Amino acid sequence: MKIAIASDHGGYELKEQIKSILESLRIEYEDFGTNGIESVDYPDYAAMVAKQVQHGDRGILCCGTGIGMSITANKFKGVRAALCHDEYTARMSRQHNDANVLVLGGRVQHTLQEVSSMIGAWLQTEYEGGRHQRRLEKIEQLEGKE
Repeated sequence: MKIAIASDHGGYELKEQIKSILESLRIEYEDFGTNGIESVDYPDYAAMVAKQVQHGDRGILCCGTGIGMSITANKFKGVRAALCHDEYTARMSRQHNDANVLVLGGRVQHTLQEVSSMIGAWLQTEYEGGRHQRRLEKIEQLEGKE
């Protein structure tokens, strides 16, 4: 599994922590930026990760709250970006929603241990399928509709 990762300035410090977590787990990743705390536009970075996810990778996005990255990434067909706040929501995003992008807020209060637990749960949890598949199919039918 390869993870495409990106942030804007508000999520930069969190992204750097996440890279360390992924390295400790021996998970391959590609960093699409940003590379500092200078103000940038989050849609540019969300788009780069979303395009990688469309080609089969998973993604992790960070901005100040995670909201802007979530909104942007979910504009791309086949991308299911989930803004998660704890280990439970990270696990459920995979188990019930087959989320292929984890979104976290860099300005939301999380300890390094909490972030590590969220990432671990998100990486290790398999999609349950079953009754949830019908719902994902309904979402796919809505993609591209006006």
